[in-house]
Amino acid sequence: MFGRKEEPELAEVLNQRRPSNVEAIKNQHRKSISNRGLTGASALTVRQSIFPIILVTTLFFLWGFAYGLLDVLNAKFQTSLDITAAKAGGLQGAYFGAYLVGPPTYSGWIVRRFGYRWTFITGLCIYGVGALMFWPSAVYRSFGGFCGSLFIVGSGLSTLETSANPFIATCGPPRLSEFRLELSQSFQAIGSVMAPLLASRVFFTNADPNDLSKVQYTYVGIAAFVFCLAVVFFFSPIPEVTDADMALQAEQCSDLTGYEEKPLRKQYKLFFGVAAQFCYVGAQVGVASQFIKYSVESAGISEASASDRYAIGQGLFALGRFAAAGAMMFCKPRWILMVFMTMIMIFIVAAMGAYGEAGIAVLSLVLFFESCIFPTIFTLSIRGLGRHTKRGSSWIVASVCGGALFPALTGLVADNKSYHISMVVPLIGFLVAFAFPIYLNTLCAKELDGFRETKIGYSDADGTIGDATHDERRLSAISEKRGYVADVDAV
Repeated sequence: MFGRKEEPELAEVLNQRRPSNVEAIKNQHRKSISNRGLTGASALTVRQSIFPIILVTTLFFLWGFAYGLLDVLNAKFQTSLDITAAKAGGLQGAYFGAYLVGPPTYSGWIVRRFGYRWTFITGLCIYGVGALMFWPSAVYRSFGGFCGSLFIVGSGLSTLETSANPFIATCGPPRLSEFRLELSQSFQAIGSVMAPLLASRVFFTNADPNDLSKVQYTYVGIAAFVFCLAVVFFFSPIPEVTDADMALQAEQCSDLTGYEEKPLRKQYKLFFGVAAQFCYVGAQVGVASQFIKYSVESAGISEASASDRYAIGQGLFALGRFAAAGAMMFCKPRWILMVFMTMIMIFIVAAMGAYGEAGIAVLSLVLFFESCIFPTIFTLSIRGLGRHTKRGSSWIVASVCGGALFPALTGLVADNKSYHISMVVPLIGFLVAFAFPIYLNTLCAKELDGFRETKIGYSDADGTIGDATHDERRLSAISEKRGYVADVDAV
Protein backbone atom coordinates (compact mmCIF):
# COMPACT_ATOMS: atom_id res chain seq x y z
CA MET A 1 0.00 0.00 0.00
CA PHE A 2 1.63 3.29 -1.24
CA GLY A 3 5.20 3.10 -0.02
CA ARG A 4 4.91 0.03 2.17
CA LYS A 5 8.06 -1.41 0.54
CA GLU A 6 9.95 1.68 1.70
CA GLU A 7 9.78 0.49 5.33
CA PRO A 8 12.91 -1.36 6.52
CA GLU A 9 13.08 -4.65 8.41
CA LEU A 10 14.61 -4.50 11.90
CA ALA A 11 17.37 -6.99 11.00
CA GLU A 12 18.23 -4.84 8.01
CA VAL A 13 18.53 -1.78 10.27
CA LEU A 14 20.72 -3.48 12.88
CA ASN A 15 23.14 -4.81 10.24
CA GLN A 16 23.81 -1.38 8.74
CA ARG A 17 26.72 0.91 9.50
CA ARG A 18 25.59 3.51 12.02
CA PRO A 19 26.38 7.09 11.01
CA SER A 20 26.88 9.66 13.77
CA ASN A 21 24.57 12.58 14.47
CA VAL A 22 27.35 14.86 13.17
CA GLU A 23 27.08 13.08 9.82
CA ALA A 24 23.29 13.58 9.90
CA ILE A 25 23.81 17.33 10.16
CA LYS A 26 26.60 17.46 7.55
CA ASN A 27 24.68 15.37 5.01
CA GLN A 28 21.65 17.68 4.81
CA HIS A 29 21.66 17.48 1.02
CA ARG A 30 18.75 18.28 -1.26
CA LYS A 31 18.56 14.80 -2.77
CA SER A 32 15.97 12.32 -1.54
CA ILE A 33 17.25 9.68 0.87
CA SER A 34 16.27 6.05 1.32
CA ASN A 35 13.77 5.50 4.12
CA ARG A 36 15.42 2.13 4.73
CA GLY A 37 18.83 3.64 5.51
CA LEU A 38 20.24 5.08 8.74
CA THR A 39 21.25 8.75 8.75
CA GLY A 40 22.41 9.23 12.34
CA ALA A 41 19.41 11.44 13.13
CA SER A 42 18.07 9.04 15.78
CA ALA A 43 20.32 10.73 18.37
CA LEU A 44 20.13 14.41 17.46
CA THR A 45 20.77 16.79 20.35
CA VAL A 46 18.62 19.77 21.29
CA ARG A 47 21.19 22.15 19.80
CA GLN A 48 21.35 20.24 16.49
CA SER A 49 17.57 20.19 16.13
CA ILE A 50 16.77 23.81 17.05
CA PHE A 51 17.12 25.40 13.57
CA PRO A 52 15.14 22.82 11.57
CA ILE A 53 12.41 22.83 14.23
CA ILE A 54 12.15 26.63 14.09
CA LEU A 55 11.94 26.48 10.30
CA VAL A 56 9.21 23.83 10.30
CA THR A 57 7.34 25.69 13.04
CA THR A 58 6.79 28.48 10.51
CA LEU A 59 4.62 25.95 8.64
CA PHE A 60 2.45 25.50 11.71
CA PHE A 61 1.95 29.25 11.89
CA LEU A 62 1.27 29.30 8.15
CA TRP A 63 -1.57 26.80 8.15
CA GLY A 64 -2.94 28.21 11.40
CA PHE A 65 -3.07 31.59 9.67
CA ALA A 66 -4.55 29.98 6.55
CA TYR A 67 -7.22 28.15 8.56
CA GLY A 68 -8.21 31.32 10.42
CA LEU A 69 -8.23 33.35 7.22
CA LEU A 70 -10.25 30.74 5.37
CA ASP A 71 -13.14 31.20 7.81
CA VAL A 72 -13.26 34.92 7.06
CA LEU A 73 -12.80 34.50 3.30
CA ASN A 74 -15.43 31.76 3.24
CA ALA A 75 -17.86 34.16 4.89
CA LYS A 76 -17.08 36.74 2.19
CA PHE A 77 -17.85 34.21 -0.55
CA GLN A 78 -21.03 33.08 1.21
CA THR A 79 -22.29 36.66 1.46
CA SER A 80 -21.36 37.57 -2.09
CA LEU A 81 -22.64 34.37 -3.72
CA ASP A 82 -25.65 34.03 -1.37
CA ILE A 83 -24.56 30.54 -0.34
CA THR A 84 -27.02 28.70 1.91
CA ALA A 85 -26.10 27.14 5.25
CA ALA A 86 -26.30 23.67 3.68
CA LYS A 87 -23.81 24.66 0.99
CA ALA A 88 -21.58 26.23 3.61
CA GLY A 89 -21.33 22.77 5.19
CA GLY A 90 -20.11 21.53 1.81
CA LEU A 91 -17.21 23.98 2.01
CA GLN A 92 -15.99 22.34 5.23
CA GLY A 93 -16.51 18.95 3.63
CA ALA A 94 -14.28 19.94 0.70
CA TYR A 95 -11.53 21.24 2.99
CA PHE A 96 -11.47 18.39 5.52
CA GLY A 97 -12.28 15.76 2.90
CA ALA A 98 -8.84 16.36 1.43
CA TYR A 99 -7.35 14.94 4.63
CA LEU A 100 -9.10 11.63 3.95
CA VAL A 101 -7.55 11.39 0.47
CA GLY A 102 -4.00 12.73 0.76
CA PRO A 103 -2.21 11.31 3.83
CA PRO A 104 -3.08 7.62 3.30
CA THR A 105 -2.15 7.80 -0.39
CA TYR A 106 0.15 10.24 -2.18
CA SER A 107 1.27 12.32 0.84
CA GLY A 108 2.23 9.26 2.87
CA TRP A 109 4.01 7.77 -0.13
CA ILE A 110 6.00 10.93 -0.82
CA VAL A 111 7.25 11.24 2.77
CA ARG A 112 8.41 7.60 2.78
CA ARG A 113 9.84 7.62 -0.73
CA PHE A 114 11.51 11.05 -0.90
CA GLY A 115 11.75 12.21 2.72
CA TYR A 116 10.56 15.18 4.73
CA ARG A 117 12.19 17.99 2.72
CA TRP A 118 10.47 17.10 -0.55
CA THR A 119 7.17 16.51 1.21
CA PHE A 120 7.38 20.02 2.66
CA ILE A 121 8.08 21.45 -0.78
CA THR A 122 5.31 19.41 -2.43
CA GLY A 123 2.75 20.44 0.20
CA LEU A 124 3.67 24.12 -0.16
CA CYS A 125 3.38 23.96 -3.96
CA ILE A 126 -0.03 22.25 -3.80
CA TYR A 127 -1.19 24.85 -1.28
CA GLY A 128 0.04 27.66 -3.55
CA VAL A 129 -1.80 26.24 -6.57
CA GLY A 130 -4.99 25.99 -4.52
CA ALA A 131 -4.65 29.61 -3.41
CA LEU A 132 -4.23 30.74 -7.03
CA MET A 133 -7.34 28.80 -8.03
CA PHE A 134 -9.44 31.18 -5.92
CA TRP A 135 -8.83 33.91 -8.49
CA PRO A 136 -10.85 32.33 -11.35
CA SER A 137 -13.40 31.11 -8.78
CA ALA A 138 -13.92 34.73 -7.70
CA VAL A 139 -13.95 36.06 -11.26
CA TYR A 140 -16.64 33.61 -12.35
CA ARG A 141 -18.31 33.65 -8.90
CA SER A 142 -18.36 29.84 -9.02
CA PHE A 143 -19.36 27.90 -5.92
CA GLY A 144 -18.03 24.67 -7.48
CA GLY A 145 -14.73 26.36 -8.24
CA PHE A 146 -14.58 27.62 -4.67
CA CYS A 147 -15.08 24.08 -3.32
CA GLY A 148 -12.43 22.74 -5.67
CA SER A 149 -9.98 25.42 -4.57
CA LEU A 150 -10.63 24.60 -0.93
CA PHE A 151 -10.02 20.91 -1.64
CA ILE A 152 -6.65 21.71 -3.25
CA VAL A 153 -5.70 23.95 -0.32
CA GLY A 154 -6.71 21.17 2.08
CA SER A 155 -4.61 18.72 0.05
CA GLY A 156 -1.58 20.97 0.39
CA LEU A 157 -2.06 21.51 4.11
CA SER A 158 -2.67 17.79 4.76
CA THR A 159 0.57 17.01 2.90
CA LEU A 160 2.40 19.52 5.10
CA GLU A 161 0.90 17.97 8.23
CA THR A 162 1.87 14.48 7.05
CA SER A 163 5.50 15.60 7.17
CA ALA A 164 5.65 18.39 9.75
CA ASN A 165 3.98 16.61 12.68
CA PRO A 166 6.20 13.50 12.67
CA PHE A 167 9.29 15.57 11.83
CA ILE A 168 8.86 17.77 14.90
CA ALA A 169 8.03 14.72 17.04
CA THR A 170 11.15 12.80 15.97
CA CYS A 171 13.76 15.54 15.36
CA GLY A 172 15.61 15.70 18.67
CA PRO A 173 15.78 13.82 21.99
CA PRO A 174 12.80 11.42 22.19
CA ARG A 175 11.94 12.37 25.78
CA LEU A 176 10.99 15.88 24.57
CA SER A 177 8.81 14.71 21.68
CA GLU A 178 5.46 15.82 23.15
CA PHE A 179 6.90 19.14 24.33
CA ARG A 180 8.32 19.97 20.87
CA LEU A 181 5.10 19.30 18.98
CA GLU A 182 2.97 21.07 21.58
CA LEU A 183 5.17 24.17 21.45
CA SER A 184 5.31 24.22 17.64
CA GLN A 185 1.55 23.82 17.36
CA SER A 186 1.13 26.73 19.79
CA PHE A 187 2.24 28.98 16.94
CA GLN A 188 -0.43 27.39 14.75
CA ALA A 189 -2.97 28.58 17.32
CA ILE A 190 -1.45 32.08 17.24
CA GLY A 191 -1.88 32.12 13.46
CA SER A 192 -5.52 31.12 13.82
CA VAL A 193 -6.10 34.07 16.19
CA MET A 194 -4.20 36.65 14.14
CA ALA A 195 -5.77 35.86 10.75
CA PRO A 196 -9.38 36.89 11.49
CA LEU A 197 -8.17 40.05 13.26
CA LEU A 198 -6.00 41.08 10.32
CA ALA A 199 -8.75 40.17 7.84
CA SER A 200 -11.39 42.31 9.53
CA ARG A 201 -9.15 45.25 10.40
CA VAL A 202 -6.65 45.36 7.51
CA PHE A 203 -7.74 43.33 4.47
CA PHE A 204 -11.47 44.04 4.38
CA THR A 205 -12.02 47.38 6.09
CA ASN A 206 -14.98 49.29 4.64
CA ALA A 207 -15.29 46.71 1.86
CA ASP A 208 -18.37 46.16 -0.25
CA PRO A 209 -19.75 42.75 0.87
CA ASN A 210 -20.34 41.82 -2.78
CA ASP A 211 -16.85 42.86 -3.93
CA LEU A 212 -14.50 39.87 -4.18
CA SER A 213 -11.49 41.74 -5.55
CA LYS A 214 -9.75 42.00 -2.18
CA VAL A 215 -10.35 38.29 -1.62
CA GLN A 216 -8.65 37.55 -4.95
CA TYR A 217 -5.60 39.66 -4.19
CA THR A 218 -5.35 38.26 -0.65
CA TYR A 219 -5.12 34.72 -2.04
CA VAL A 220 -2.55 35.79 -4.66
CA GLY A 221 -0.46 37.25 -1.84
CA ILE A 222 -0.77 33.99 0.11
CA ALA A 223 0.28 31.98 -2.95
CA ALA A 224 3.33 34.19 -3.54
CA PHE A 225 4.44 33.80 0.08
CA VAL A 226 3.93 30.03 0.00
CA PHE A 227 5.97 29.57 -3.20
CA CYS A 228 8.79 31.67 -1.71
CA LEU A 229 8.70 29.49 1.40
CA ALA A 230 9.04 26.38 -0.81
CA VAL A 231 12.26 27.87 -2.22
CA VAL A 232 13.51 28.52 1.31
CA PHE A 233 12.91 24.86 2.22
CA PHE A 234 14.78 23.74 -0.91
CA PHE A 235 17.95 25.52 0.22
CA SER A 236 17.61 25.09 4.00
CA PRO A 237 19.62 22.48 5.96
CA ILE A 238 17.08 19.92 7.17
CA PRO A 239 18.25 16.59 8.65
CA GLU A 240 16.33 13.55 7.39
CA VAL A 241 14.88 11.23 10.03
CA THR A 242 14.08 7.89 8.39
CA ASP A 243 11.99 4.96 9.57
CA ALA A 244 15.27 3.09 9.95
CA ASP A 245 16.42 5.75 12.43
CA MET A 246 13.18 5.40 14.39
CA ALA A 247 13.50 1.59 14.42
CA LEU A 248 17.01 1.91 15.85
CA GLN A 249 15.88 4.44 18.44
CA ALA A 250 12.98 2.22 19.55
CA GLU A 251 15.37 -0.72 19.90
CA GLN A 252 17.79 1.38 21.97
CA CYS A 253 14.96 2.31 24.35
CA SER A 254 13.66 -1.26 24.71
CA ASP A 255 15.18 -1.81 28.15
CA LEU A 256 13.05 1.07 29.49
CA THR A 257 9.93 0.70 27.34
CA GLY A 258 9.64 -3.06 26.81
CA TYR A 259 9.57 -2.39 23.05
CA GLU A 260 9.08 -5.39 20.80
CA GLU A 261 9.10 -5.30 17.01
CA LYS A 262 5.54 -5.91 15.73
CA PRO A 263 3.83 -5.72 12.33
CA LEU A 264 1.64 -2.70 11.73
CA ARG A 265 -1.56 -4.72 12.07
CA LYS A 266 -0.72 -5.32 15.76
CA GLN A 267 -0.07 -1.67 16.64
CA TYR A 268 -3.31 -1.35 18.62
CA LYS A 269 -2.33 1.92 20.30
CA LEU A 270 -2.01 3.51 16.87
CA PHE A 271 -5.45 2.34 15.74
CA PHE A 272 -7.06 3.58 18.97
CA GLY A 273 -5.25 6.90 18.50
CA VAL A 274 -6.58 7.25 14.95
CA ALA A 275 -10.16 6.66 16.15
CA ALA A 276 -9.70 9.07 19.06
CA GLN A 277 -8.21 11.74 16.80
CA PHE A 278 -11.02 11.37 14.26
CA CYS A 279 -13.69 11.89 16.94
CA TYR A 280 -11.78 14.63 18.76
CA VAL A 281 -11.09 16.76 15.65
CA GLY A 282 -14.70 16.32 14.53
CA ALA A 283 -15.96 17.41 17.96
CA GLN A 284 -13.54 20.36 18.08
CA VAL A 285 -14.63 21.64 14.67
CA GLY A 286 -18.27 21.01 15.62
CA VAL A 287 -17.92 23.28 18.66
CA ALA A 288 -16.01 25.94 16.72
CA SER A 289 -18.51 25.98 13.84
CA GLN A 290 -21.46 26.64 16.17
CA PHE A 291 -19.75 28.84 18.78
CA ILE A 292 -21.06 32.14 17.40
CA LYS A 293 -24.64 30.89 16.94
CA TYR A 294 -24.51 29.30 20.39
CA SER A 295 -23.42 32.63 21.90
CA VAL A 296 -26.26 34.49 20.17
CA GLU A 297 -28.79 31.96 21.48
CA SER A 298 -27.26 31.82 24.95
CA ALA A 299 -26.85 35.53 25.76
CA GLY A 300 -29.08 37.22 23.16
CA ILE A 301 -26.18 39.26 21.80
CA SER A 302 -25.47 40.29 18.21
CA GLU A 303 -23.34 38.17 15.90
CA ALA A 304 -20.66 40.88 15.97
CA SER A 305 -20.46 40.64 19.76
CA ALA A 306 -20.53 36.85 19.52
CA SER A 307 -17.58 37.00 17.11
CA ASP A 308 -15.64 39.00 19.71
CA ARG A 309 -16.41 36.29 22.29
CA TYR A 310 -15.16 33.68 19.82
CA ALA A 311 -11.91 35.62 19.38
CA ILE A 312 -11.45 35.45 23.15
CA GLY A 313 -12.10 31.70 23.00
CA GLN A 314 -9.46 31.31 20.29
CA GLY A 315 -7.05 33.30 22.44
CA LEU A 316 -7.68 30.87 25.31
CA PHE A 317 -7.02 27.99 22.90
CA ALA A 318 -3.59 29.44 22.03
CA LEU A 319 -2.84 30.14 25.69
CA GLY A 320 -3.80 26.57 26.59
CA ARG A 321 -1.21 25.15 24.17
CA PHE A 322 1.60 27.18 25.71
CA ALA A 323 0.42 26.21 29.19
CA ALA A 324 0.34 22.51 28.25
CA ALA A 325 3.79 22.73 26.65
CA GLY A 326 5.19 24.21 29.85
CA ALA A 327 3.47 21.59 31.98
CA MET A 328 5.01 18.80 29.88
CA MET A 329 8.46 19.79 31.12
CA PHE A 330 7.38 18.68 34.60
CA CYS A 331 4.43 16.28 34.19
CA LYS A 332 3.93 13.14 32.13
CA PRO A 333 2.07 13.90 28.87
CA ARG A 334 -0.36 11.01 29.45
CA TRP A 335 -1.43 12.68 32.72
CA ILE A 336 -1.89 16.05 31.01
CA LEU A 337 -4.00 14.44 28.28
CA MET A 338 -6.17 12.78 30.91
CA VAL A 339 -6.70 16.00 32.89
CA PHE A 340 -7.48 18.14 29.84
CA MET A 341 -9.91 15.57 28.40
CA THR A 342 -11.64 15.29 31.78
CA MET A 343 -12.11 19.06 31.93
CA ILE A 344 -13.49 19.09 28.37
CA MET A 345 -16.09 16.50 29.34
CA ILE A 346 -17.14 18.53 32.40
CA PHE A 347 -17.43 21.86 30.58
CA ILE A 348 -19.13 20.59 27.42
CA VAL A 349 -21.86 19.04 29.58
CA ALA A 350 -22.13 22.30 31.55
CA ALA A 351 -22.41 24.27 28.29
CA MET A 352 -25.53 22.32 27.33
CA GLY A 353 -27.37 23.62 30.41
CA ALA A 354 -25.84 27.06 30.99
CA TYR A 355 -27.29 30.25 29.51
CA GLY A 356 -26.27 33.88 29.35
CA GLU A 357 -22.65 34.95 29.54
CA ALA A 358 -22.04 31.95 31.81
CA GLY A 359 -22.80 29.62 28.91
CA ILE A 360 -20.33 31.47 26.66
CA ALA A 361 -17.67 31.38 29.40
CA VAL A 362 -18.12 27.64 29.90
CA LEU A 363 -17.86 26.93 26.16
CA SER A 364 -14.76 29.15 26.00
CA LEU A 365 -13.18 26.94 28.67
CA VAL A 366 -13.88 23.97 26.41
CA LEU A 367 -11.70 25.69 23.78
CA PHE A 368 -8.96 26.24 26.37
CA PHE A 369 -8.81 22.57 27.32
CA GLU A 370 -9.06 21.43 23.68
CA SER A 371 -5.73 23.11 23.07
CA CYS A 372 -3.29 20.27 23.77
CA ILE A 373 -5.38 17.30 22.66
CA PHE A 374 -4.42 16.95 18.97
CA PRO A 375 -0.61 17.14 19.33
CA THR A 376 -0.62 14.99 22.47
CA ILE A 377 -2.74 12.24 20.90
CA PHE A 378 -0.46 12.39 17.87
CA THR A 379 2.84 11.98 19.70
CA LEU A 380 1.61 9.35 22.16
CA SER A 381 0.07 7.32 19.31
CA ILE A 382 3.33 7.08 17.33
CA ARG A 383 5.46 6.20 20.37
CA GLY A 384 7.13 2.86 19.78
CA LEU A 385 6.06 2.49 16.14
CA GLY A 386 9.70 2.20 15.10
CA ARG A 387 9.92 1.40 11.39
CA HIS A 388 6.20 2.14 10.96
CA THR A 389 6.46 5.73 12.24
CA LYS A 390 5.88 7.59 8.96
CA ARG A 391 2.99 5.39 7.81
CA GLY A 392 1.33 5.52 11.24
CA SER A 393 1.72 9.31 11.28
CA SER A 394 -0.01 9.63 7.92
CA TRP A 395 -2.99 7.68 9.25
CA ILE A 396 -3.34 9.97 12.26
CA VAL A 397 -3.22 13.02 9.99
CA ALA A 398 -5.89 11.40 7.80
CA SER A 399 -8.17 11.17 10.86
CA VAL A 400 -8.49 14.98 10.72
CA CYS A 401 -11.21 14.26 8.14
CA GLY A 402 -13.53 13.90 11.15
CA GLY A 403 -13.90 17.65 10.75
CA ALA A 404 -15.97 17.00 7.61
CA LEU A 405 -18.60 14.93 9.46
CA PHE A 406 -19.29 16.35 12.92
CA PRO A 407 -20.07 20.00 12.00
CA ALA A 408 -22.81 18.89 9.61
CA LEU A 409 -24.35 16.64 12.28
CA THR A 410 -24.07 19.39 14.89
CA GLY A 411 -25.77 21.87 12.55
CA LEU A 412 -28.52 19.38 11.77
CA VAL A 413 -29.37 18.98 15.46
CA ALA A 414 -29.20 22.76 15.93
CA ASP A 415 -31.67 23.33 13.08
CA ASN A 416 -34.17 20.88 14.57
CA LYS A 417 -33.62 21.51 18.30
CA SER A 418 -31.32 24.25 19.60
CA TYR A 419 -27.64 25.15 19.62
CA HIS A 420 -27.38 24.12 23.27
CA ILE A 421 -28.77 20.67 22.58
CA SER A 422 -26.60 20.37 19.47
CA MET A 423 -23.54 20.21 21.75
CA VAL A 424 -24.50 16.57 22.36
CA VAL A 425 -22.84 15.72 19.02
CA PRO A 426 -19.39 17.05 20.07
CA LEU A 427 -20.01 15.43 23.47
CA ILE A 428 -20.22 12.01 21.81
CA GLY A 429 -16.98 12.66 19.92
CA PHE A 430 -15.20 13.82 23.07
CA LEU A 431 -16.47 10.75 24.91
CA VAL A 432 -14.80 8.41 22.41
CA ALA A 433 -11.59 10.45 22.56
CA PHE A 434 -11.77 10.40 26.39
CA ALA A 435 -11.39 6.61 26.33
CA PHE A 436 -7.92 6.97 24.77
CA PRO A 437 -6.12 8.58 27.75
CA ILE A 438 -7.82 6.02 30.02
CA TYR A 439 -6.32 3.29 27.83
CA LEU A 440 -2.89 4.94 27.83
CA ASN A 441 -2.77 5.42 31.59
CA THR A 442 -3.86 1.87 32.37
CA LEU A 443 -2.25 -0.32 29.69
CA CYS A 444 0.56 1.71 28.09
CA ALA A 445 2.07 3.54 31.08
CA LYS A 446 5.38 1.63 31.18
CA GLU A 447 6.05 2.08 27.48
CA LEU A 448 5.25 5.80 27.44
CA ASP A 449 7.16 6.52 30.66
CA GLY A 450 10.17 4.63 29.30
CA PHE A 451 10.45 6.97 26.32
CA ARG A 452 10.20 9.92 28.69
CA GLU A 453 13.02 8.54 30.86
CA THR A 454 15.47 7.75 28.05
CA LYS A 455 18.58 9.94 27.78
CA ILE A 456 19.07 9.48 24.03
CA GLY A 457 20.17 12.81 22.55
CA TYR A 458 21.67 14.01 25.85
CA SER A 459 25.39 14.11 26.60
CA ASP A 460 27.62 12.41 29.16
CA ALA A 461 31.38 11.94 29.48
CA ASP A 462 31.51 9.78 26.34
CA GLY A 463 29.50 12.10 24.09
CA THR A 464 25.87 12.00 22.94
CA ILE A 465 23.94 9.04 24.34
CA GLY A 466 22.54 6.82 21.60
CA ASP A 467 25.01 8.10 19.01
CA ALA A 468 27.40 5.73 17.21
CA THR A 469 30.51 7.59 18.40
CA HIS A 470 29.28 7.35 22.01
CA ASP A 471 29.07 3.56 21.80
CA GLU A 472 32.46 3.34 20.09
CA ARG A 473 34.11 5.38 22.85
CA ARG A 474 32.52 3.23 25.53
CA LEU A 475 33.68 0.01 23.87
CA SER A 476 37.15 1.47 23.47
CA ALA A 477 37.26 2.47 27.15
CA ILE A 478 36.09 -0.99 28.21
CA SER A 479 38.72 -2.65 25.99
CA GLU A 480 41.47 -0.43 27.40
CA LYS A 481 40.37 -1.22 30.94
CA ARG A 482 40.38 -4.94 30.28
CA GLY A 483 43.81 -4.67 28.68
CA TYR A 484 45.12 -2.80 31.72
CA VAL A 485 43.72 -5.44 34.11
CA ALA A 486 45.27 -8.20 32.01
CA ASP A 487 48.68 -6.48 32.13
CA VAL A 488 48.46 -6.11 35.92
CA ASP A 489 47.56 -9.78 36.34
CA ALA A 490 50.50 -10.80 34.14
CA VAL A 491 52.86 -8.82 36.33
